This record gives sequence, structure tokens and C-alpha cells, in this order.
Amino acid sequence: MLTYISHANKALRERERERERERERECIRTLSLYMSTMPVFQQELDTKHDKHERLVKLSRDITIESKRTIFLLHRVTSVPDVEEVLTEADLKLDGVRLNIRMIAEELRGEDLHQFHRAFTPGIQEYVEAVSFHHFIRHRTLISLEEINTKLVFIKEAVGRPVLTFQVTPTDYLLGVADLTGELMRMCISSVGNGDMDTPFQVSMFLRQIHDGFSYIGNTGPYEVSKKLHTLRQSLSKVEDACYTLKVRGSEIPKHMLADVFSSRTAMMDQDEGVA
Repeated sequence: MLTYISHANKALRERERERERERERECIRTLSLYMSTMPVFQQELDTKHDKHERLVKLSRDITIESKRTIFLLHRVTSVPDVEEVLTEADLKLDGVRLNIRMIAEELRGEDLHQFHRAFTPGIQEYVEAVSFHHFIRHRTLISLEEINTKLVFIKEAVGRPVLTFQVTPTDYLLGVADLTGELMRMCISSVGNGDMDTPFQVSMFLRQIHDGFSYIGNTGPYEVSKKLHTLRQSLSKVEDACYTLKVRGSEIPKHMLADVFSSRTAMMDQDEGVA
């Protein structure tokens, strides 16, 4: 009986050792599998990071060229031939769209939202520039559809893939919100050059934009609600300029109007800072 129990215990211990060895072999196989797939994961991460860096660089280039276009467009208040400035701005915007095309090529087959943070600053600046250009020429707000129409680089055709870039509604709204600051500056510059009509046109336009953003309120993206405060500041400064023109315009010499508005704007900025 004791011999039987001894053999049974020995067999049990042997089975336990065999199961332990099998677990060790399974761990080794799993580790080997992970080690063999690590280079693949590393390659995927490196590819993603490299693409992200290229998109960030393209976004910076778009931002720089868009700002240069905006600076150029501000010259319309002081030159006799506005169309010449707009034509030059068209050429600059074409150059910006070439960079956007490179972004579209980078995003081909990728999830746009996965890399959105990398290029959204440049796209917002582009929207600001192209909407500023559109307002100067047509005195209206460019639509999201009109912006995206110009970002179709390769149209659909047999045997040829489509290449297009679509500005998101959030980037469009943020770009339009930034536009209000440029319109406020154009308003002050126009007065300094004796243009008494532009401030009132800008005031009505900004009021319409403000009303549109007010409808969105807190239901839209968080970034949009943050821009609403800046929009209200720009509208307030333009309305103050229009009020001064209407009430005291005949009392102040035209060549001094810009200085008066600049000083009033500085005072309003100080009051807002104190508040």
C-alpha cells in the first residue's frame, strides 16, 4: 500500500514538473512572438511620428504664407489699384494651396482626425486669409463649400485616384473668428485714408458674424466659444469707430481720425485688461 502511494505521489510530482516545463515553453514562445513583432510596431510608430513632423512643418509654412497674404491685403486701404493687390494675393494663395496639396498627399489613406492637431493651425490661418481676400473683393463671407471647392487637386476619373482636402467645420469657424480681428484693423486703416464707407460695411458684416456665432453658443466646439470673446472685442471697437465717425466725424480732421481711433482702441484694451 505504501509503495502504491509512493508511486502515485511520484507520478503526480512528475506531471506537475511537466506542466511547469510546458508553461515555461509557452512563455518562451510568447516572448519570441512579441520580440519578432516589435520591429514591426517600431516601424509603424516611426512612420507615424515622421508623418506627424512633416505635417507640422507644412502647417508652419502654410501659416507663414497665409500671414504674408493677410499683410499684403491690408495694403488695399492705401493703394489706388485694389485689383492689383488682390491679383498678387491670388498668386500667394495658390502657393499656399500647393502646401495643402502636400498635406492631402500625406493623408492619403490615413485617418484625418488622427493627425488633425498637426496641421489645424495652418488650415485656420489659410481660412482667415482666403476669407479676408473674399470679403475685400465681394463684401461677403466665403462659405465652407467654396473653400473646399478650391482644394480639389485631382478630380475623379477612370483609373486615377481622387486627391482632395476638406477643411473641417471647426477649422472654418475658427478661421472666420480670427478674420474679425483683421477686419477691425482694416476698418481703422480705412478711416485714416479717408474712407468713411468701409467702417460701416465692416460693422454690419461683423454684427452678422457675431449673431451667427451667438446661435452656436456653448453647443459648438470648445475652441469656438473661446474665440467669441475676441470677436466681441473686435465688434465693439468697430462700432465705437462708427459711432465716432457719425457723431464727431465733422469735428475731427480726416488726417487725425486714425490717431483718434488708435488711441481710443488702446484705452479700450486697457479697460478690458483692468476688468
